[in-house]
Amino acid sequence: MDVLYFAWVRERIGIPRETLDTSARTVAELVEELRGREDRYAAAFADLSALRVAVDQDLTDFDASLEGVREVAFFPPMTGG
Repeated sequence: MDVLYFAWVRERIGIPRETLDTSARTVAELVEELRGREDRYAAAFADLSALRVAVDQDLTDFDASLEGVREVAFFPPMTGG
């Protein structure tokens, strides 16, 4: 699956996207897997309340299933104005 990082998430991790093979069943499990990779991932995912997630371009929660998913995107909350 493709994993995309936006704004400060991308800056902390250092890449805009990557393709992963994962056994994670939910977004939360994917986050735990990513946190364990390197310190830069741990820093990016340290505070999940400061992050939003989209699965196949639909906003969702961290308990969302990854079954059949092609893309997961992580980004900070957006504000309008």
